[in-house]
Amino acid sequence: MGRPDPQLKDSILAHLRQNHPGMCRHWFEDIESLDLTGGTFRLLVREPIQLRYLQRSCVEQFTEAAQAVTNRLLAVRFVGEGDEIERPAEIAEPAGEDGMVPLAQPGDLVRMSPNDDMLISPDYSFANFVVGPGNRLAHAAAFAVGQKPGRAYNPLFIHGGVGLGKTHLLQAVCQAAIHTHRHMQIYYVSCNGFMTQFVEAVQAGQMTGFRHRFRNIDLLVIDDIHDLSKRNRTQEEFFHTFNSLYQAGKQIVLSSDAPPGEIPDLEERLISRFNCGLVAQIDKPDYETRVAIIKAKATMRNLELPDDVASYIAGRLDTNIRELEGAITKLQGLAMLEDNPPLDLALAKQAVGGPPSSQPSHHPTVQEIIDTVTEYYGVKLTDLLSKRRQKSIALPRQVGMWLTRQHTRHSLEEIGGYFGGRDHTTVMHAIKTIDFKRGVDAIVQSDVAQLNEQLRLRRPHAGLEAPPPIHS
Repeated sequence: MGRPDPQLKDSILAHLRQNHPGMCRHWFEDIESLDLTGGTFRLLVREPIQLRYLQRSCVEQFTEAAQAVTNRLLAVRFVGEGDEIERPAEIAEPAGEDGMVPLAQPGDLVRMSPNDDMLISPDYSFANFVVGPGNRLAHAAAFAVGQKPGRAYNPLFIHGGVGLGKTHLLQAVCQAAIHTHRHMQIYYVSCNGFMTQFVEAVQAGQMTGFRHRFRNIDLLVIDDIHDLSKRNRTQEEFFHTFNSLYQAGKQIVLSSDAPPGEIPDLEERLISRFNCGLVAQIDKPDYETRVAIIKAKATMRNLELPDDVASYIAGRLDTNIRELEGAITKLQGLAMLEDNPPLDLALAKQAVGGPPSSQPSHHPTVQEIIDTVTEYYGVKLTDLLSKRRQKSIALPRQVGMWLTRQHTRHSLEEIGGYFGGRDHTTVMHAIKTIDFKRGVDAIVQSDVAQLNEQLRLRRPHAGLEAPPPIHS
């Protein structure tokens, strides 16, 4: 085995920072050069979560960088402690008989779903989580569960709007449990992954294996449990899985966009069980917390962000954390395009727009959207905002919510408030319904197009300004 040039890893990281800045993290500096032999450059990663992340997400970029800086046909391979001695190809770890794939190194009984491919990100640790008034309880509970699974809060149910940090906390629980309980069996999966595996097991007649997989673990972590809505057979199976784990004293951690009682068509017995532990809500971050989040996200990317830039972005964006992260990504991209100028206030204004103008906005207001919808469909405002569910009222109401989500920066909760005080899950359902109908119903597609045109005509200068980002 040949010893690589000590500068090779540094050259690769410099190339990545120049060409793939969005993927670069400060902990890349901890990666160690191991050896260079047979056209393979092996890099040692001592942290299991980081190792798995690099193996699954970064091999292609590191290989491209290695080839670019050496002008040789090299391959990059990441290995962990205990794998320094070369063994036959083990880059892809095979699934066991139960269909479970090791998440960390051999010997660590951490598991993940091969079907759902839920990859734990090193970014989502407790160390990187910014605590504020809106998430303090959820963070404290998750931290306690990570230290003492099954003995703190069981189940732990975390709920809140999109992009507020639920997945971050769930993955942080997994990482803390991995570090404090090396032999614990952990299964981290999305609700959709659970449902997919259940359906496949039923079709293949392998329910015994499915039940063994989910009921013989120490910590079950499921993201987006609200997707159980209206899935009666899956709810039945999850009910028994929950009972089996709970009665055995095993830890269960769940996340949802809504509290248990507000998940549509969820069985009462599941609502009761979800409520028997700790239900913790995450709210939108306040201004000070947003500033701290922006600084933390920038630090992870090795960006030096001045205080006035962080304060400006935090003042402009207040919907969710993903928006803040997107602003940092755009800021980084603009810096690359302009040959790395200083990350100052002028560049921040390019990234997220200028200060709120005293001039009338070129984008429609919620009231203008509601007025346009009621006029177009010929419905009364009182009916649109009422509890009536007739199709002639429900469809215009759903279209109005969908248009408001597209044309404004209002959160789901705020949109629900404008449309008769509805909760955010109702708004989510309306948006998904119209998204689906636009693809299969020509009448709805035409209605939306005409309403968009009428909204444009209400704002004669709308064509002079790009629309706000469309929310997903």
